[in-house]
Amino acid sequence: MDYVSALVPPAVMAVAFTFLIRTLIRSQGGANKSKEDAAVDSALAQAEATRQANGTGPRA
Repeated sequence: MDYVSALVPPAVMAVAFTFLIRTLIRSQGGANKSKEDAAVDSALAQAEATRQANGTGPRA
């Protein structure tokens, strides 16, 4: 029975890792992509507005 107790933790971790990778892959693109792109565009626009308001020039 020692072999069973030795194999259970790696098996559980393998299953958990598989579900994690599956979730990451499924969350890419699709309906979430437009929300993520909009959030990034908004953050970039806000950073640009703040930079222009402070009078700093463009980054090189």
